[in-house]
Amino acid sequence: MNKFSSIIFIIFLVSISAKAQGLLGKKEEIFTHQDTLRGSITPERAWWDLKHYHLDIKVNPADSTISGSNTIRYKVLKSSNRMQIDLQKPMEIYKVTQDDKELNYTRDGNAFFIQLDAPQNVGEIKEVVVFYGGKPKIAVRPPWDGGITWSKDKNGNPFIASTCQGLGASAWWPNKDHMYDEVDDMLISVNVPGNLTNVSNGRLQGVTDLKDGTRTFTWYVSNPINNYGVNINIGDYVSFSEVFKGEKGALDCEYYVLRDNLAKAKTHFKEVPKMLKAFEHWFGPYPFYEDSYKLVEAPYLGMEHQSSVTYGNGYQNGYLGRDRSESGWGLKFDYIIIHESGHEWFANNITYKDIADMWIHESFTCYSENLFVEYYHGKNAGAEYVRGQRNEIQNESQMIGKYDVNNEGADLYNKGANMLHTLRQIVNDDEKWRTILRGLNSTFYHQTVTTQQIEDYLSQQVGLDLKPFFDQYLRDIRIPTFEYKFQGNNLEYRWTNCVPDFDMPVKVTLNGKEQWLKPQTDWIVKLKTPKDLKLEVDENFYVEVLKSKG
Repeated sequence: MNKFSSIIFIIFLVSISAKAQGLLGKKEEIFTHQDTLRGSITPERAWWDLKHYHLDIKVNPADSTISGSNTIRYKVLKSSNRMQIDLQKPMEIYKVTQDDKELNYTRDGNAFFIQLDAPQNVGEIKEVVVFYGGKPKIAVRPPWDGGITWSKDKNGNPFIASTCQGLGASAWWPNKDHMYDEVDDMLISVNVPGNLTNVSNGRLQGVTDLKDGTRTFTWYVSNPINNYGVNINIGDYVSFSEVFKGEKGALDCEYYVLRDNLAKAKTHFKEVPKMLKAFEHWFGPYPFYEDSYKLVEAPYLGMEHQSSVTYGNGYQNGYLGRDRSESGWGLKFDYIIIHESGHEWFANNITYKDIADMWIHESFTCYSENLFVEYYHGKNAGAEYVRGQRNEIQNESQMIGKYDVNNEGADLYNKGANMLHTLRQIVNDDEKWRTILRGLNSTFYHQTVTTQQIEDYLSQQVGLDLKPFFDQYLRDIRIPTFEYKFQGNNLEYRWTNCVPDFDMPVKVTLNGKEQWLKPQTDWIVKLKTPKDLKLEVDENFYVEVLKSKG
């Protein structure tokens, strides 16, 4: 190789290395003006409180368009004349009216600012109607990549669905796209070709056949619902139903599946009543009896849309046939049915105010898988399952994201589940722990919450100051290390690799006898310990263990 070629080759290697680092290495997050408009409670959002939506749309598979209107009813909290409504490019707002009068508006990226002409008096209930349309963003890898999926079933019929957590519901319909303010109730009218069925949230109010050969399905949601929980599912569906006798009485369970999958769905979906029985035991009553429970086949893996949980796991157990825990227990149930339905309690009943606190959704729901296993296979089985999930913990970024910029944290699932499993060990009372979980769902029933509210509640109920515990697991990437050593007849121990003042009690076995230790970040001496002592930390604590030389 000549000198010139050598130089070119070196430049090439440097270039490849730089690109690799850019793709694989941790990069500094840079937030934009649009991130702030999307992720913060702007002045143009803060002055009005959502009461009701009527989303009235036409979905046209032939050209992948959605068009229609959203009627937004709100209560005036503070007098203002400028309102923010969100709708993402390439969708367009064509007109906005109030009291049948057309209003002026301006666009700033994905945010529209509407100038209201009529007085907005505190306490009044008002409405604006937003007319819009276009070709919404196509979801490339749903549900992780948001947008609309335009696919076909194996018979060539359109098979269409929405997914938009993170990206935002404004990817396909205009709304107040921030999680802090849930609408009280909602009407969803969806017009589709006459050979198709639309399934959305809540209960079906009616189907209208139109002269042009299309049909409009109207659904009503009687409970508060978050933006990303609203969905459309369009396909050649057939349905069947059953009634689950739950803690609040009769719960209607409805199943919508592609026509060719009816037989296997009737067998496979028998897991739903089992799920409901287990989760009502642990978490309290299903939160949306008024709106029913629905499981709807979708052209992607699945998502926790409220009272309209979507399913695409191929009618098999595990996660696409795989046991994520590698414990064997993950193949005893259908991951998507259990996990996505668990979100009805944590995500749809209790909802984060800011996506930075997404751990509230995913940690508790991932943990619910363990509780499902425990309910049917015993406590040891559940513990084996959740411990097995540690294999997928990265510990590269903290679990809390950046606030006010629509940014989620990391390790929300498996680390979060193991954090909660660890907390259960500290409580050391299974019935008390169940009471705490049920209390969360009753105390914060149909509410949006912050991490601080959840921390405060758990500290109060557990009876300990859990701030160092949550600082360690939510806000730090290190696994706390229980370090111990023997000095003569003394056992010495402490917490290392941890936040200041970390003081979590831990259960250990000393020569076959269980006991509790209360380490601090400074060495603690336990006197008169027999020689040749064997110490084991309870493996249900998500910690590392280090034996130092005395």
